[in-house]
Amino acid sequence: MPRRNRPRRPAEPPPPGGHGWARSESAPDGEWLVRNVSGAGTTKTYRCPGCDHEIRPGTPHVVAWPAAEYGSAEDRRHWHRHCWTSRGRRGPTPRRR
Repeated sequence: MPRRNRPRRPAEPPPPGGHGWARSESAPDGEWLVRNVSGAGTTKTYRCPGCDHEIRPGTPHVVAWPAAEYGSAEDRRHWHRHCWTSRGRRGPTPRRR
């Protein structure tokens, strides 16, 4: 019988925050649940609240919503990764019309 060459790895615990696919982040602007979205998983165009530019389909980005909420569509915001990490150094850009 051939031997098994792959090491057995223990199951990884779910990330903090209890949602499995979202992580919890604490910042001066509050508690957030944040999910990374791969470029392959996007099909819609979103507008980043940090820079007010479009996030086109195929662009990796993050989705964030207040930790007190459960991620309803009204509370979720799609951000460029850099805009999300630098949001403490600058406020949201006024929305274009």
